[in-house]
Amino acid sequence: METTLFLALVLLLGFACQWLAWRVQLPAILFLLGFGILFGPVFGWIDPDRLMGDLLFPFVSLGVAVILFEGSLTLRFEETRGIQAVIRNLVTVGILITWLSLAAAGHFIADLPWSLALLFGALVSVTGPTVIVPLLRTVRPTSRIANILRWEGILIDPIGAILAVLVFDAIVSGQQSEPIIAFGLLILVGVVSGGIGAIALAFLLRRHLVPEYLQSYAALALMLVVFAVSNHLEHESGLLAVTVMGVFLANTPDLHVEDILDFKEHLTVLLLSILFILLGARVDLGVMGELGWICVMLLLIAKFIVRPVAVFFSCIGTKITLREGLLLAWIGPRGIVAAAVAALFALKLVEYGTPGAERLVPLVFAIIIGTVVIESATTRTLARWLGLSAADDQGVLIVGADRVGMGIAQALKALDFPVLIADTDYDKIRKARMQGFRTYYGSVLSEHADRLLDLTGMTRLFAVTKNSELNTLICSRYKPEFGIQHTFLLLPKKEKDQQEQHRELAVALRVPVLFGEQVSWTQLASLLSKGAQSRTTKLTEDFGLEEYRSQHGTDAVLMFAVTPEGRLKVFNNNDKIEPGPGWTLCSLVMPEDPKPEVEREPESPRPLPADNPDPA
Repeated sequence: METTLFLALVLLLGFACQWLAWRVQLPAILFLLGFGILFGPVFGWIDPDRLMGDLLFPFVSLGVAVILFEGSLTLRFEETRGIQAVIRNLVTVGILITWLSLAAAGHFIADLPWSLALLFGALVSVTGPTVIVPLLRTVRPTSRIANILRWEGILIDPIGAILAVLVFDAIVSGQQSEPIIAFGLLILVGVVSGGIGAIALAFLLRRHLVPEYLQSYAALALMLVVFAVSNHLEHESGLLAVTVMGVFLANTPDLHVEDILDFKEHLTVLLLSILFILLGARVDLGVMGELGWICVMLLLIAKFIVRPVAVFFSCIGTKITLREGLLLAWIGPRGIVAAAVAALFALKLVEYGTPGAERLVPLVFAIIIGTVVIESATTRTLARWLGLSAADDQGVLIVGADRVGMGIAQALKALDFPVLIADTDYDKIRKARMQGFRTYYGSVLSEHADRLLDLTGMTRLFAVTKNSELNTLICSRYKPEFGIQHTFLLLPKKEKDQQEQHRELAVALRVPVLFGEQVSWTQLASLLSKGAQSRTTKLTEDFGLEEYRSQHGTDAVLMFAVTPEGRLKVFNNNDKIEPGPGWTLCSLVMPEDPKPEVEREPESPRPLPADNPDPA
């Protein structure tokens, strides 16, 4: 197979794996590694060493450098202030317990040398948002559990990467004649190189010496130069340098790296898709077969002993209940950093002739695949059994924080249903936050939202922006997650031609039109600007829907209905809602005209006292 055709097919296969993971709401790494193993050692269709030759090692090295840099850009120290004690304990005490325990297991069970065992323990001690977020969206635990696990993944990802890099650097420097000096020099070169790179990039961005459309390019190029130069000055210091560079940039005051981070996220998806297929294709099934029972033993120890012990000690002195602790102890899938860094380090250690290095990748991959598969299949059932599932919640994600979105949010808030408001306008998000709403600042279509948008308790989506194309994209993106019947699109305008066009678009998407086809964004905005308010009315035997319509006329916009059991119903063009006695209706209605005041004769002005100064 030609190299060009090979790379093109790997790209296509990577896209297919990412798409499949998105459809079934599972971590993409599971499919990438699985298809890589299937098309590599099983069928023999992909042979990275033969097709890429000497380029394989540099490609993997640069890919891992980008992954670590992107992860370290998310480690902002200000976000760790005020976090719950259990999160702080999980990323300190918890990671220490996990690291040392799995290192001991790797040494005594897998017969790894202590140096490799410590590296193995560091690699499999991290979770990461790329595996946690899809799992949480499938499981839908309570908000406290979801926030703890999400923040643990966000913080522990770069921390675990730094730990693994330091252990690897210690192994490499230990092979030299003066290991302590070599290790110190390696750390010094990595930290200094990363710091200089961060200062240089911050200088360029702050002085606006690079146009916006070239900033991401400049960041990528400078980061790779820092990686290469650091490696040239001191062997194997490059990964530490790019990690330090990312942490410095993320915590530099008044420096906005969101656009760079977005670019790195897209690039990381591309690199991960290629990288893990290639790594999966290089797995030696013979070695994995020899390590079969050892892999199982390590997986069971990591799953049923190490994780519960780490969570137990992390929960001491906190308000975590026994049931919450059990669910936290069960959820701990390993992810991207473990796989990528393990594969790269294994390649380098085999090249150095380190005994047992060829065992590193099969052992790490077994932990990754085992934890993801087991937890994806069982966690939702366990959460329901423990009573910690938020799958029955009735929260609403509203995309659009303008007048219409806020009006809908206020109506839901009056009905005591949780609301999460998302928008790309910070001023609107700030106002929504001041009114007590949960908010998300950013695009719900971004990779950032995939990692950080907390949808715990959210079961419906309202796309209510003025931009019909954006609403369409949002509904298309989230309807597999919320379900077609719980993803609603608001028509932008009421003009007949445009409304028909957007109605056909909604039909093509098969999503319901919010509040029906006769209601549009412009109509709601007009009513709200004239003082319309949401009103709730409880129906009785004598006052039903017909009487309600007769009283309020056609000007009232029926929005929501709440059943006697407390279930939220949304008026739309697909479902015929027939509320009865005991139901509560919520509509947008104009306020009643105030009664005119009785005109009174103006009072005669009182004469000023003689000694009063002139009021003029």
